Amino acid sequence: MVNAATEAGVTLGEAAVYNVKKAQDRWPTDRTPPTLFDTEFPPEEQLPRKLEIEIFERFSGTKQYVYQRCNGVNIGDRLTDNSVVEDFYRFHDAFHYAYAAVLGWSPVTRALLKLKRKSKTKVDDGEDGARAIILEEGVAAYVFARAKEHEFFEGRDEVDFNLLKTVRGFVQGFEAEKCPLWLWEEAILKGNAAYRFLRQHRRGRLILDLDKRDMIVQELAP
Repeated sequence: MVNAATEAGVTLGEAAVYNVKKAQDRWPTDRTPPTLFDTEFPPEEQLPRKLEIEIFERFSGTKQYVYQRCNGVNIGDRLTDNSVVEDFYRFHDAFHYAYAAVLGWSPVTRALLKLKRKSKTKVDDGEDGARAIILEEGVAAYVFARAKEHEFFEGRDEVDFNLLKTVRGFVQGFEAEKCPLWLWEEAILKGNAAYRFLRQHRRGRLILDLDKRDMIVQELAP
């Protein structure tokens, strides 16, 4: 071990500290999430701490579309799978809402609800702008593809470590990189749980609680 540390140019103490930090990032003894990113912004620029989103499917001719409503108002565009093979990707916004609820991060959700942090130009452009939105869509698409290989994590309480590290790499340079891996894991699992419910029932109500860093899904009457 001494020889290996010497070749790497680090001391055993430094290596031990790094390994403890790495372990805490993934398996913490204290599961206290970091402060929400928009705490110091005006209330009108904060993600709602309590939020309910209705997601449901409708037919238009022979085509199926997914709609979303918040407080009785339609939000966003109607969605399809945008795929030759049906894979129910049209319900993937459950991932974005899970990121908002658990991580306190979702440029996509901010755009849908018109909650960009315009009081600070750099944050508005860099964290809530088009590039950040595209980045989050990339994260969601990647997680969807990996989750699809594992039945969308049904019956599992953890996800692959390499998946988490790849997601961390996606968001490097953005505020979401400050979220620990264990919190990303919770967000991914809750997003997939909601997605499985919506795929099965074709409708549901997502209940977000940012104070508790939680999101659950309930049945939605026709």
